[in-house]
Amino acid sequence: MSIKTLQNYSPNFSTTARNIKKIKYIVYHYTGMRSETKALKRLTDDKTKVSCHYFIKRNGQIILMVPELYEAWHAGKSRWKKDISLNKNSIGVEITNKGHIFGYQNYTNKQISSLIKLTKYLIKKYKIKRSNILGHSDIAYDRKQDPGEKFPWNYLANKKIGFQHKINEKKLIKNRKKKITNRESLKFNIYLNKIGYFTKNLNKKNKFKLVKSFQRRFRQRLINGIVDRECLIIAEKLSKLFNS
Repeated sequence: MSIKTLQNYSPNFSTTARNIKKIKYIVYHYTGMRSETKALKRLTDDKTKVSCHYFIKRNGQIILMVPELYEAWHAGKSRWKKDISLNKNSIGVEITNKGHIFGYQNYTNKQISSLIKLTKYLIKKYKIKRSNILGHSDIAYDRKQDPGEKFPWNYLANKKIGFQHKINEKKLIKNRKKKITNRESLKFNIYLNKIGYFTKNLNKKNKFKLVKSFQRRFRQRLINGIVDRECLIIAEKLSKLFNS
């Protein structure tokens, strides 16, 4: 199996070849810039020190920017499970989207179709687990929001890309905005930690950002940074899926 790509190489990568056996994550990003042209220019500017392995345009074209054998600079300061600084063991995929600052857009059907093909190719090539398909905000929730609440995580999960809960919608709505106890709040933190989020010694501001990141992926209908009973139910279910 191969993927048809264009080439537009970035100078921003670590020149020492990495052990491909250590590649175990795929991280999705949005570009968060006003235009596709500006995003590509930034990712190929040696002054920015940022890049990705693959870039998916609005029309669905896939651009190879850094060969998989090398470490692209896409994740930055990041954590997931016991791993710190995920650049060294991940593939970074940038998807054109203006992002929350410049007018957050729906992703195009062509983008998602290309993303599915690319991801399945990478999953097969590196034997990547479903639990290791991540968004940038999962691994750097204190500073990132991408790929955001318009990203079709549920649709991808139905294609066996990443995990989503399949809890009855009526049950979730019934528990939405219902308060939880302090003990249940501690349980929620435990569930998040089991999923992979970094939860230790967080101040109030970062806890709020963490909850919003969780909601952007797993409870996209309401993103308010407040842990209610719906969030608790979802987190408990996911803690089992991500460790199955």
